[in-house]
Amino acid sequence: MATTLAKAAEGTVAEQTHAARIEHVSKSFSGPAGSQLVLDDVSLDVAPGEFVTILGASGCGKSTLLNLVAGLDKPSSGVIETPGGRPALMFQEHALFPWLTAGKNIELALRLRGVAKAERRPEAERLLELVRLGGAYGKRVHELSGGMRQRVALARALAQDSRLLLMDEPFAALDAITRDVLHGELTRIWAETGLSVLFVTHNVREAVRLAQRVVLLSSRPGRVAKEWTVGIPQPRRIEDADVAELSLEITEHLRGEIRRHGQH
Repeated sequence: MATTLAKAAEGTVAEQTHAARIEHVSKSFSGPAGSQLVLDDVSLDVAPGEFVTILGASGCGKSTLLNLVAGLDKPSSGVIETPGGRPALMFQEHALFPWLTAGKNIELALRLRGVAKAERRPEAERLLELVRLGGAYGKRVHELSGGMRQRVALARALAQDSRLLLMDEPFAALDAITRDVLHGELTRIWAETGLSVLFVTHNVREAVRLAQRVVLLSSRPGRVAKEWTVGIPQPRRIEDADVAELSLEITEHLRGEIRRHGQH
């Protein structure tokens, strides 16, 4: 099958039938031991405004899939479409430039997007307000806590003005309390902006707390093993009984996938 990375430049969010479409995507990498299949025939749609989490054991190809959707790599076969244009991507590490202030880190993304110089600072300050870091424009990276750095990284991702936000375990390195706070902030920002979010995690409760839909990938090679629609009303708490109940069900399926593929 020919490899295609299709990105339509036209169409409003209202006209789009999907924010991302992944059709029969496979990905192999070559190494000393030969070709290794990481993703195998993955198909997945993300609707406009939908929050989807991708869950799976370490090494199942979650981050590889996100990189393919971001356009950082090409699938070995299959088609990926992001009709709203190039997605914004947020990594586990904040990747902020330490010699720039919080505001200037955001302005860099705005400059690359082509925003006029006179408009960059007001827009950077607006985005800092959105992530509840008003007044932090002039702070250096070393002056910010881990949670604050991730807020700036989120603001920088939002500065790309994409309708699709890709997040690769962005809260994994944070302590439990900070992570809990940022879960709430992300849910609020998603609701306020109407963004589509594709969020990668290995944390089952995080997946259930955040998402409208949870997609479980099998252990390598990654395939879509099962999906759950999360009907629990937002806002949710990670300790809520309904969140815990669904998390237990998903965890049992995850353990089954790990056992079936002989991983420990």
